[in-house]
Amino acid sequence: MDKVSVHAEAEINLTESEEKVRRAFENIFGEVPMYTKALRKGSLLVAEATGLDALSKFQNLLRRERIRSAARAVFYEGLEKNAVSFCLNKQVAFAGHVSFSKEVAESPLGPIRIKIECDNPRQLIDWLAPRNI
Repeated sequence: MDKVSVHAEAEINLTESEEKVRRAFENIFGEVPMYTKALRKGSLLVAEATGLDALSKFQNLLRRERIRSAARAVFYEGLEKNAVSFCLNKQVAFAGHVSFSKEVAESPLGPIRIKIECDNPRQLIDWLAPRNI
């Protein structure tokens, strides 16, 4: 797969620790470059990385937690022409697990929003969550 870029972001509410939100990102993606942007209330933590290496920890989590078929359904639901978009529960990510969520109203602290751009998103989905293994 050529040119894979990962963009993840989550709001850091005034009641949350930035360090804990950073740890949630690291639990899913490993060590990826992150920065914060100020918002009117709180801030936004953004992680950006390129290459499949940025997704290998996430791929291993999907396998370990045996949720690849559920992940495939979520990925296909968020499939665009050259991207796959989905949300993860921030609190569950902090605990080192994967739980897909909706954009709004499912997690009181808000989700981690992820967009993975690449030339062949279907091939990426097959790599992240292979069918029937």
